[in-house]
Parts: sequence; structure tokens; C-alpha cells
Amino acid sequence: MRNKVELLAPAGSPEGIRAAVQSGAGAVYMGFGMFNARRNAQGFSHDEMADAIAYCRARDVKTNITLNILAGDRELEDALEDAKFLYEAGADALIVQDLGLARLIHAHAPDFALHASTQMTVHDLAGIQACADLGMTRVVLSREMSGEAIQYLCEKSPVELEVFGHGALCMCYSGQCFLSAVLGGRSGNRGLCAQPCRLAFRWPGDKKASHPLSLKDLSLAGQLERLKEMGVACLKLEGRMKRPEYVAVVTKIYATALKEGREPTGDELAQLEAAFSRQGFTQGYYRDQKGPAMFGTRPEGTKDPEELFAQARAFYGRGEHRLTPVTFTALAKAGGPLTLTVEDDAGHRCFAQGEAPQAARNRETTAEQLIAQLGKTGGTVYTAASVQVDLDPGLAVPLSAVNALRREVLGQLDALRSQPGNGRTLPFIAPKKKRGPSGSPELTVSLHRWAQSSKALLEQGPALVWLPCEEAYQNRAELADAVNAYPDIAFGAVFPRVAWDRERDELRKQLAALREIGVTQALLGHIGQLGLARELGFVPRGDFGLGLVNDLTAQELARLGFASATASFECRLSQVRDLSKELDTSLIVYGRLPLMLTENCILKNRGKGCHCQDTPQSLRDRKGEEFPVERAWGCRNELFNAKTLWLADKDDWKKAGLRYARLAFLREDAKTCARILRAYRTGEGDGPEGFTRGLYYRGVE
Repeated sequence: MRNKVELLAPAGSPEGIRAAVQSGAGAVYMGFGMFNARRNAQGFSHDEMADAIAYCRARDVKTNITLNILAGDRELEDALEDAKFLYEAGADALIVQDLGLARLIHAHAPDFALHASTQMTVHDLAGIQACADLGMTRVVLSREMSGEAIQYLCEKSPVELEVFGHGALCMCYSGQCFLSAVLGGRSGNRGLCAQPCRLAFRWPGDKKASHPLSLKDLSLAGQLERLKEMGVACLKLEGRMKRPEYVAVVTKIYATALKEGREPTGDELAQLEAAFSRQGFTQGYYRDQKGPAMFGTRPEGTKDPEELFAQARAFYGRGEHRLTPVTFTALAKAGGPLTLTVEDDAGHRCFAQGEAPQAARNRETTAEQLIAQLGKTGGTVYTAASVQVDLDPGLAVPLSAVNALRREVLGQLDALRSQPGNGRTLPFIAPKKKRGPSGSPELTVSLHRWAQSSKALLEQGPALVWLPCEEAYQNRAELADAVNAYPDIAFGAVFPRVAWDRERDELRKQLAALREIGVTQALLGHIGQLGLARELGFVPRGDFGLGLVNDLTAQELARLGFASATASFECRLSQVRDLSKELDTSLIVYGRLPLMLTENCILKNRGKGCHCQDTPQSLRDRKGEEFPVERAWGCRNELFNAKTLWLADKDDWKKAGLRYARLAFLREDAKTCARILRAYRTGEGDGPEGFTRGLYYRGVE
């Protein structure tokens, strides 16, 4: 089926609004306040945002506002106040990531449309359905999706789907990247990503550095008609941090092509590349053709195309290009007032009347004169599509009176079209806190390989033992023996944070086999996995990927049926302590923290084919720190921190109201795993060389 695709353009400033709207955007997205994923963009004041929304409403352009970061407890009231202001100002939708914040907004402004941000890592039908169940009316899909996957989801989705069409690509699945936070204290989940993925790295043994984490920009130019046929509701252009002129160039090209039912021309493609690119563009994810060809950098000193930008600036700065058709109906009858009615294509109607026309002394006014005068709508956002005149003969109608009535009804129409249509909001009520256990938490372990298990480790009696589902499945015979030998230990499968629909049958097969041998627990990093876990009879527990940083998220996860949840390791320990313990809460207290989850195989892109089972691989940064790279479910990759988190010599995490504390092992051998578990039990033992305290004391911006 063919579908009208809404073109969603970025706007990082008031000028950016004009650039996007006048260049043909059907909708714009903007950040406001401190709760958006581009916090260091210029942004909007309250007055500027209200004006921007009114400006867009008058031109039939929708406004989607980003409140798409994780918010701490002390920020929830301020975030809600921002949401209420936007709602009352007439914004059309909010783009959200935080489950607790989404619940809060839905409770206090139930009619406000919520869109699931790409930061929620939605990549499958189950994830879309979960968002729909939470009241979301649109889902912004992960940028890693193939065209085939997008088509499948469009056919099955109960809500609108938004797809990135042009702009920067992140190496990591959005919402699952902690690289900037852990390395520099600037969190991408808090809107302050420092983009360390764009820096050079070196493989151990290589003399020359490269950029194995820096992707080219995306451009789906050439796929527009196909996206229409799929039923994509919205095509998104990335670029809130870029100049308004860039927004104008890119928006105009895509808007024109969509309107004319064609693909961009060769000249237009050249303009897109000139406006901004990193050694060209890629459609690698869309075509399901991942690999080295997708990667590129922007050479230092690359200058903006000032002539192209000057042309764009002159275009959007020169009057109105977004004209709304209206119908005028004028009535001039002898003995009655001169009346004028205007109606737009949305059904808004405005009326005004003036003094009665007088009998003509010399030359009577003609209908043609009135039609011509009413058609003079220059300087407004309207064009006269139709003018109907009912004029008695022999009357003189002053053209000045006609002009005055036209200005009056169009002014009324401006006010009517700009008027917010939203209803009332409810006051903020702080959630009640629930205390957690007062004693030390039970220790749990997650193993990366089954070979890390041992009698020495299991006899220490960790409350839970986790294994990645694929690793558990491959070693299910030995795992079954352990399940039977240690009935007091609960064994669990770590679900992949990303598993496409085409991988679901294999995942279900593996999980069903694990359930049959007595594996009872499921560690879920995505809300879309909850249904499968329940279906197979697992006890669902939340992993760090769910973004637990506030009380309301804890409440929401408890409402959804999670038995426990892992607090984000971007929290300070004081935040973890103050979290309401609506459900049993866990925290990672040892291990190399996961920093990136990538659809591209970093190891394969090295140019040596598939070798993830070979000698352990690591990337080395400019400081000489080595970051382990491991295979993840579906031949994806996971990048881990160079330093190991160590808290065995600390006591404050034991007083944070936790039910569980997790030791996350990666490349340690079995003997080391057992030793470290013992150290955390006793508080004695040396930490690894060059360890880190993570973000638990310094926090993130």
C-alpha cells in the first residue's frame, strides 16, 4: 500500500524552525529544557518555544518535543512541569525514553501523545507492542533495521512507525551506549554524549590507528517510494546540532522528492553530500549489507558549503513558502452590512462584518474587483484558493473596507489555528518511597562462559547464576548437572538485549530447552522480551538496559511483573540508595562494564573474516587502554570497559537497600571467579590492577 510519509525535520533554534518549515517539513522536532538528548544544543526559552509551536500550528506543521533522556527522582517534577507547559502550548507529541517519566506524563496529561524514542532500542514487534501497551502512539525504530525488517514491522505494527532517513548514525544501538558516560562522565542517556566513538582506535599489534567505531551518515535517498509502499508513517531527518542552513538544504530536497513522488536527482544528491557527510553516505543497515564500507570520518578542517548555505538562507528567509489554501465568501447586499467569511482546509471558519455599502454615485463595484482584492493575501500564510462573492448591483464597496475585513478574518484564523487544542493537566504528586532490605545484599554472578564455573564458585552459594542464553544452551548438559547438584542456587538465562524478529524462533528454541532443564530465571534488557519470558515460564528480572534511575520506573517495572530490576550503573550510589524499592533491586558491583552493543561486527570489519572464537580481541585507545570486544547474540559485538569495576573493599553499596549485588565476569578464569566471589563475601582481597569505581561516586552529567 502507498502511504503519505510525514517528513520530520530537526530544529535546534528559532531560526532552525523557519528553515525546516519553510523548506517543506510536515513536522519538526525540538528539544526543550534539560531533559532532551541534545542538551548542549542552542535550545528554546519558554517564550521562544511557545512562539515556535504557534508558528508551526499556523502552518499545519506538527511539533514533536524531545524529553528523551533518563531522569533522576529529583528531576521528575521539573520534567513534568516542562511537559505540562508544552502540552498547554499546543505541542503535538513528546518523544520519551524513560519508562517512569512516560508513566508520569501519561498520568498527568493523559491526552498528550507519546512517541517511543529510538533511545528505547525498539527493534522488534514485541517491543512495539510493549510500547503500544504503555500508551505510545508512535515508535521510533532503531537505526540498525533493514528494509526487510521495517516492512515486516509496518505490516504488523499496531502503532505508527518512524524511521530515520538521513543523518548521523551511532555505532551502538541507541539507549544501550555507555561509552561516553564511563570514559568521560557525559552520558548519551542524559543528552551529553561526547562522541568518543568518532576517535581513532588501534588493534593491538597494528601500528596504524583507524576509526572502527565511526560510521558514515545515513541517507535513504533513493528509497523514498519504497518507504511509502511499506507504510512508514514518518521519515526522520537527524541534525538538531547542525546549522539551520543544513536543515533547510536537506529538508527541501527530501520534501520536494516526496511531494513529487520521485527520488532525489543527481544534483540533489550532490547537495546532500556537500551539506554534510563523512566520506559519503551509507544504506548498509537498510540493505542488510553491514561491513567496512559503512565506515567513514569527517576530515578535520572540512568547511561548510557557504554558497549553498547562503542560497538556502535566502530561500527560507524570503517570505512565506508554506501557504495554506483558504476560501473567502463575501456578501454585499443593499441595506445590509458587508460581511466576509474565511474557511481553511481544516474546517476552521472565521467571520467579520463592516458597514453597509452605499449606492454607487459614479462607478459601481464589480464582483471581479472584490475577487481580485480578496486574493491579495501577500505577507500572510494563506493563499486564496477560492473567492465567492454575492454582490447586489449598483453598490460601491470601498476597497479599504474589503482590505480591513480580510485582515480581520485572517487574523482571527491565525489565532484559531495557533490556539492549543489540549486539555487540562493534573498537579504533580511525588511517589511514595518503599524501603529496601537493611542488610547486605545477596551476591549473584553472571558468567560470560560456562568454563568460568567451578565447584569452588558454586559451593559458595551465590543466590543467582546467570549465563548468556546461547552459551547456556550450548552447555546445557553440564548446566543441567549443576542445576540438579545445587538446588539452592537459582540459574538464569541472560536474554539478548537485541534480537530481531527473524531470530526469534532460534531464541525461543534455546530458551525452551533451558527451561526444560530447570533454568527458571530470565534477565531482560528490553521490555519487549517480557512476553516471551512469561510465555516460557521464566521469572522475569530486569537488567541495566531498562534504565532504572528513578522511583517511577521502579513502580512501572513492578506493575509490568518484573520480580527484580538492576539499577543503571550511571547512577551514583546515593541515587541507588534513595531509589524506592518497589521491587527487589540489584546492582553490578564488579566487572568490566558493557559500553556498546553494535549491529556491525567490529571483529569482522577488521578485514580478517570471522574470528570471534580466536584469541580474545581488544581495541586500544589513544591512551593505550584496551577495551575487550566480544561476540554477542546474532553475531553482534559488545565493547567492554578497559578497567574493571571493584567495590569489594567498600561498604556503602551494602547499605543501599539492595536485594542483590552482581559480579559480572567476562574473561576471568574459573579460579579467579571463585577468588573474587570470596573477596566480596569477606571484604578481603586485592582488586585487579588499575581498577575503577565506575560512576557510583562521580556520577554523570
